[in-house]
Amino acid sequence: MSVHQPMARTWMCAGCSSPWPCPTRRRQMLAQYADAPVSLALLLGSALVEATADLRAVQAGDLYDQFVGWLPSMSQ
Repeated sequence: MSVHQPMARTWMCAGCSSPWPCPTRRRQMLAQYADAPVSLALLLGSALVEATADLRAVQAGDLYDQFVGWLPSMSQ
């Protein structure tokens, strides 16, 4: 289990205090879900929905970038 998990209501990384998912957790998740990129996108999309309720003062586009905007494109 990674120490780079989100802290409740703040969505900051418990391992390094960066916005979650932090660069370390991003690398970990990309490796963990290398064979299941849609599952990773769904997981992070769910986290985005949860975070919107907690981070109401943050612009929607910024939350999108934080949670799913960094994912590699799945189109070919």
